[in-house]
Amino acid sequence: MSGHSKWATIKHKKGIADQKRGQKFTKLIKEISVAARLGGSDPETNSNLRTAILKARAENMPKDNIERAIKKGTGEMKDAVFEEILYEGYAPGGVAILVDTLTDNRNRTVSDVRSILTKLGGSLGNTGCVSYMFKTKGVLTYDSEKYSEDEIFNVALELGAEDVSSEDGIIEVLTSPADFGSVLEGMQKAGYNQESADINKIADNTVSLDKEKARKVMNIIERLEDLDDVQQVSSNLELPDDFYDEE
Repeated sequence: MSGHSKWATIKHKKGIADQKRGQKFTKLIKEISVAARLGGSDPETNSNLRTAILKARAENMPKDNIERAIKKGTGEMKDAVFEEILYEGYAPGGVAILVDTLTDNRNRTVSDVRSILTKLGGSLGNTGCVSYMFKTKGVLTYDSEKYSEDEIFNVALELGAEDVSSEDGIIEVLTSPADFGSVLEGMQKAGYNQESADINKIADNTVSLDKEKARKVMNIIERLEDLDDVQQVSSNLELPDDFYDEE
């Protein structure tokens, strides 16, 4: 598994929420609205909207919330206009950081992102400085106590998934971004309920740090994730095996 995916696995295993549900819904609503604004309100012809809706449903977002988000995006309801901006930078130990944002005020967002990075020992970089180190993948996870890796492997690959692996009680399915929606829907129709479903940026290679430095990097990631304008934070950090010992 990648460092990014391993972090997601550890968080799940330890019962640590990636974000509070309300905060997660806020970010998904933004994503749905932007997708609808850019590509229209029909998920059959707007693949980005379809993907955003699938992610929202995977988080059990109510149907009314999804419909309101679409209407906001298409202008049926007045709302701020958001734009997607990717920020790149570094955390302590040379760890690469990518920050996906949706914002209606880019000056505010870049100021907030830069402030967290610089105050906590990192730095904001130029466009392209670290993004080449990552590939965008759809990531589905399943509880290995509910399903076997073999059965997930057979169904997922038949549906077009790229890879299936298992670690720490979690079965992870990787897809291309284009196939994320069809694989997720196919798995659900086959009776496999995912623990999580998202499109992530996964590092080609990871950086290993000792526990103290890894904590500094995780503090930056968590502080960035708490920003309202931030949709997702990706890194190439590989957490040490003893990261949660004695905690």
